[in-house]
Amino acid sequence: MNADPKELDKFSALAHRWWDPQSEFKPLHEINPLRLRWIDGHAALKGKRVLDVGCGGGILAESMQRSGAQVTGIDLAEKALKVAQLHSLETGVAMDYQLRSAEDLAAAAPESFDVVTCMEMLEHVPDPASIVTACAQLAQPGGWIFFSTLSRTAKAYLFAVIGAEYVLKMLPRGTHDYAKFLKPSELAAHTRAAGLDTVELIGMHYNPLTQIYTLGPGTDVNYLMACRKPL
Repeated sequence: MNADPKELDKFSALAHRWWDPQSEFKPLHEINPLRLRWIDGHAALKGKRVLDVGCGGGILAESMQRSGAQVTGIDLAEKALKVAQLHSLETGVAMDYQLRSAEDLAAAAPESFDVVTCMEMLEHVPDPASIVTACAQLAQPGGWIFFSTLSRTAKAYLFAVIGAEYVLKMLPRGTHDYAKFLKPSELAAHTRAAGLDTVELIGMHYNPLTQIYTLGPGTDVNYLMACRKPL
């Protein structure tokens, strides 16, 4: 299984707080409109079959469903999935959540989705290349695949680990393992090996004074990559 039990336990312990916008998941709530607009701008989500890999409590998955997509969310953190399912029932947004890995779904249902998203997940798994390959297999020819993760740089360690976890206390200590961060060149190598074409690589930036997130040049901390599967 391409999952770290410690990572699953970590997110399971916080699962009940997933939809609290003032909790440890506050950054996810704050960046979600930004990443949703970016994904929708590329892939035009309305009417598309979408898979969210590593959906957690469902923040992105549910927002894509609200945008008119038909969304399936998968994760291996059972408690987080149960929170996602409960929130779906509470809001009346019909969702399809499944406790399974990307690799398992890729073997069972290849080329089943127009869009595949895998956001803020690759830095938490033992074998990110396997996830990238599975995402590529799950997308239809011509489909879109979106990733976001953290770059393994001194600046990312300073901002995402020391700054976010210890100074600003935006995230619980131990949320990130710097050794698992992926440089854009490493992620690009994985996507090329999976047969994907990179369409856009863009950075995500946080201003602690204004507390606003923006997208723009510079991929040395958080970044997003849009890929397309050739026809």
